[in-house]
Amino acid sequence: MKNEAVNPGVLYLVATPIGNLEDLTFRALRVLKEVDLVAAEDTRHSRKLFSHYGITTALTSYFAHNESVKGERILEMLRQGKSVALITDAGTPAISDPGFLLVRACRDEDLPVTAVPGASAVIAGLSVAGLPTERFAFEGFIPPKSTARRKLFKTLSAEKRTLVFYEAPHRLVACLADLMEELGDEREIAVVRELTKLHEEVFRGTASEALAHFAQGRVRGEIVLLVGPAPEEQQQETVQEALLRWRRDTDLPMRQIVKEVARQFGLPGSDVYKESLKLRDEDQA
Repeated sequence: MKNEAVNPGVLYLVATPIGNLEDLTFRALRVLKEVDLVAAEDTRHSRKLFSHYGITTALTSYFAHNESVKGERILEMLRQGKSVALITDAGTPAISDPGFLLVRACRDEDLPVTAVPGASAVIAGLSVAGLPTERFAFEGFIPPKSTARRKLFKTLSAEKRTLVFYEAPHRLVACLADLMEELGDEREIAVVRELTKLHEEVFRGTASEALAHFAQGRVRGEIVLLVGPAPEEQQQETVQEALLRWRRDTDLPMRQIVKEVARQFGLPGSDVYKESLKLRDEDQA
C-alpha cells in the first residue's frame, strides 16, 4: 500500500509589536496559537508576549548564529505537513532580522510561505517623521565604525529619496556628527525613538539641531533615523553658456533655442532673447 502524499505545512512570517503589546493583530494571535511551532529570535523575549496573550505553543530559538541548523529542522517539519510561525523580537521577520535564508529555502522547495503583516518600525517611523514619503530607501543598520559610517553617508549624499536607517542609542550622537560632516549642517533629518512606547519621541530638524538636542544627555530606546532627500543642485550653467551649448550641439534655429533655454531656467523668453542678442553682437564684433 502506497503512502499518501503529505501536504506541506505553511511557514508564517508573523509581525509582532515593536513596543505596545496591543499592536498584535487578531490574525497573528490566532496563527501563533494554532501552529505546531514558533521559531523566535529570542525565546526569552517572546515568552513575555506569549504570557500576555496566553499563548502556549512550543517555542524554539532561531537567530543569526543557528540559522543553518534550525532552518533545516524547520524545513523538515514543513515537509512533514506541520506549520511553523517565524517571529522576531519586534516587528516584521526577515527585515534586518533572521528569516531571509529560511524563506529562500522554502521558495526553492515550493513550500508555502505566507505573511501575517503588522508592525514595522521602518513604516511606522516614516509615517510619523514628517519627511517626504512618496519615495524612500531602507538602508538597514548603520555601520558601528566612524570610517564606514562616513563612507556610507558620502555614497548616499546625493540620494533624492528619504533614507531610513536603524541605529543603536549609544551610537546616535557619534552617528549624527558623522552625518553632519558628510551631508552638511542643514540636511533635514528625523530621529524617531521608542516607537509606540510610553516615552515615544519624534525629533525633526536639521542635522546640527539634532546633534545639539541628543548630545545633552544619555540616549535610550530603539531608534529609527531618517534623512530627507538631498536638496536640488543649484544651476551652475549661465544663460549665455546654455545658449552657446544649444547652438553648438544642435541645428535648431536661435528662436527655438531661446525657447528651450527659457524653459530650462524658468525665465521669460524675452529675457533669454536679450542674452541671445549679446551673443550675436559678439559674433559680429
